[in-house]
Amino acid sequence: MTARMKLTLSYAGIVVVSGVLLLAVVGFFLLRYVPDVQIPQLLPDTFIPNRSDLLRAFGPVAAMVLIVLIVIGWAGGWWLAGRMLAPLNRIGYAAQLAAQGSLSHRVALEGPRDEFRDLADVFDSMLDQLEQNMAEQQRFAANASHELRTPLAISQTVLEVARVDPERDVDALIDRLQEVNARAIELTEALLLLSRADRRAFTRESVDLSLLAEEAVESLLPLADKWAVTIDVGGDAAHAVGNASLLQQLITNLVHNAIVHNVSEGGAVTVRTHSLDQAVAVVVENTGPTLSPALVATLAEPFQRGVARTHDDDHAGAGLGLAIVQRIAQAHEGSLVLTPRVGGGLNVTVWLPHPHPGLYAPAASA
Repeated sequence: MTARMKLTLSYAGIVVVSGVLLLAVVGFFLLRYVPDVQIPQLLPDTFIPNRSDLLRAFGPVAAMVLIVLIVIGWAGGWWLAGRMLAPLNRIGYAAQLAAQGSLSHRVALEGPRDEFRDLADVFDSMLDQLEQNMAEQQRFAANASHELRTPLAISQTVLEVARVDPERDVDALIDRLQEVNARAIELTEALLLLSRADRRAFTRESVDLSLLAEEAVESLLPLADKWAVTIDVGGDAAHAVGNASLLQQLITNLVHNAIVHNVSEGGAVTVRTHSLDQAVAVVVENTGPTLSPALVATLAEPFQRGVARTHDDDHAGAGLGLAIVQRIAQAHEGSLVLTPRVGGGLNVTVWLPHPHPGLYAPAASA
């Protein structure tokens, strides 16, 4: 039986049982005071019924009342059950559309806030999140396909040109192919790292973020010297629980982005680690061009390169640096905060949970 039929039978059963009990109580308390013997007539042409006479007169009326109660209980129960289950029908219809791939429909249940309204609102919120995630995945897939296709297209073009022009410099051809191949490998490794962070498939251990920051800066010093960027690293010993290689990649990406997205001359990067009462933080600040808040809000999206989504053949970087940082932070129950720097540049803060909340360690000054 359907839920509506079960509710209808329940309502009708309650009405009928209540009617039977009411009639039984009335009959018991009233008829017990009437004797079941022939009552003598005190006046001529009068009839005084006894208990049996009353039962014979009361029985058909009671039966008719029960029939009316059954009809009212059934009809009223069917109507009430329909009213009660109408929100569930709307939620079920929205769920069917979602199962067919349409995530734009919403229940949008009106009326006072009750259990059904709360359920509908939660379902609508879930659809909003699913639609947002689906759109993000579609954008990511489209951009990833384009980014992966670009190195292959460049390699194919270089080889076709070399085939048409036998006099072409072989060493230059090899260097160009090696550069394109390195670019494809870098992009593939970035996508794999992004997937690994999303799946949270890693072991956790105690990690000192200050040591990781020093190692990241040391490994990127040649790049900083090439771009004439000075790096200042310092701060507290900031311990967190997580995967050392992923957190090392997180800080390395932050410092690398701060170096390459800097001013042409006299650039500076500051790296600080902080240990607070409830969280630890890595702060990377760099000079650079002035960025609008609207643009900064999109920098953590995959394949975002700071000014617009570009897909030219001679581009640098995959636009996944901050996206990887955000996914790694989220995989460690942390967050990424981006704010424009006064005077140009960017301030990036990664917050991670403190392994021992409440154990206060004073933060060093920035």
